[in-house]
Parts: sequence; C-alpha cells; structure tokens
Amino acid sequence: MNASVKLIDLVVPATVALKTVVPDAHPSASVLGTERLGSGVLIDPRGLILTVNYVVLGASAVSVFLFDGTTLEGKIAAQDFASGLAVVEISAPGTPALSLCPSKDLQVGQEVFIAAAAAEQRRRVNNGVIASLAPFDAYWEYSLDRAIITTAMNPGLGGGALLDMLGRVAGIVSLDLGEVGRFTMAIPVDAFVEHLPELLRHGRRVTRPPRAWVGLYCYTFQDHVVIAGVLAGAPGERAGLKAGDVVLAVDDHAVSARHELYTHLWSRRPGDLLHFRVLRNNEVKQVAVQSGNAEEFFA
Repeated sequence: MNASVKLIDLVVPATVALKTVVPDAHPSASVLGTERLGSGVLIDPRGLILTVNYVVLGASAVSVFLFDGTTLEGKIAAQDFASGLAVVEISAPGTPALSLCPSKDLQVGQEVFIAAAAAEQRRRVNNGVIASLAPFDAYWEYSLDRAIITTAMNPGLGGGALLDMLGRVAGIVSLDLGEVGRFTMAIPVDAFVEHLPELLRHGRRVTRPPRAWVGLYCYTFQDHVVIAGVLAGAPGERAGLKAGDVVLAVDDHAVSARHELYTHLWSRRPGDLLHFRVLRNNEVKQVAVQSGNAEEFFA
C-alpha cells in the first residue's frame, strides 16, 4: 500500500460498514437477497454517508457500524437509480467526513486507493491506478458516461470509497470486474455533487425525465445482444421475452451492441409500447413490451 500511514489514519475513521434488512416481498430480494452487507463513507459532518444503491435498495432497516465501535440506525436519504449511488443518513453530528473529488480532476494512470469495510469493525485498504475513465455499461439496464476503472482490487464490501492520494473521495466502488488490470469499477461522485440539493430535498432526481425500463439482463456477443435473463414481474417477463433471445431490433432500430439497446430504451418513456424483434430457436418473433419505470418498480 503506497498511501502513507498518516493518510490512512485520516481516511479510515470516515468509513462505515452497513447491514440492511430487506422484506422477502421486495422485487430485489430474489436477486440481491434479504440481508446485505456493504461499505460506505461519511462525506458530511451532519452524518451523510455515500454508498452504492444496491446495498440499500428496498431496505426496511439499515444498521451503520462506525469505526469507533458505535452502531447507529440509518435511514435512506436519497437514491439515484441512474448513477447507482445512494445516501444514508445517521444522527451523529460532528462525525469525521471526507471531501469529494469530481472525476474531471482525475487522470488515467493516477494513483488511487480503496478503503472499505470487511466486517462491522474491520477496515481494509488497497491501492492501484486509474486504468480508464471511459463510458461503461453493465448487463442490467445501466450505463455511465464516465466510469472509474482501476487496477486496485476491492479489499472489502461494495460501496467503499475510491480515494485520490489527498484522501478525497473520487468514487464509490460498485463492481468487481475481475479482469487483468481492470479489477474494480467505481461510480464517480459527480452525480451526487452536481445534484446534491435535489437529491436531499426529494430523495431522488425529480428533474430527470423518467425513462423506459424493461427489466432484462443482457450481453453483447459477436455484434448481437443476447438476453441472459429477465427479472421476475418486470415488463419484459410479462411480455414474454426469454433468456436466449437475440435482440435484432427495437422499434425497427437495429441493435448490435448493448449500449445501443439502452440508448434507444432511454429515449422512450415509461408506459410506451416497445416492439422487440428477436431471434428465438432460429425463428424471428415480434414481442410487444409495455415499458415500466424502474424507480416505481423497486419503490
């Protein structure tokens, strides 16, 4: 670890461990489970914690474990479904907090490190460099215009802080990629910084137009988008999309890559009828999907 002991001593007290309980009936429970562990980082002395949304999605109870051994009840203050960030609030005025570093201040090759919870009172750190600041898309209907990909392996639980060598929070760890030289993906803090008043006032981004959502998992293979699965109860399943379907077009827009599919979906609004043309068992089929709203589905 290249970060100095002094820097680590500054950062670690601002990290927290999270434990959430999610009702069995919540739509995310079948995918993410009903008990989840995660990391977070205090970014405001009023007790605001930045973490990744999947840790708290649907939570009926949030326990926050501070580095000094204190356990507090947390509440979800904001969720940004598009970026994947969430804010948890605790009643602990004067807690140690770290400043933020927008991604415009970052460069490929820059040294960074991750500080994350490995258990309630255990913290771990690991270092690396920024490998990429390029756009990123994932197998669920998710993409970022700018993601932080690093050579640092995540030493703990998802939701930990990715920091620059000044101890500023540049991103929140979301995914372990497991690729050589591309071990971890972190969500830049920009979405939180740029929309802080709106997020804290309304608990979400109310000024962003709602976008169509189908509830599918997919991957790109040889210039084709293949559906790997559909979320139970989501619009795609209700309409009859199936795992193994190859998406040829949506609304007569040819699709050859995952980001193309997402771009078209998000140009439509919830409730719009989407016309999928898919290849299934060597036969072309038409599937009409009445799109939904992910935020409402997971509310």
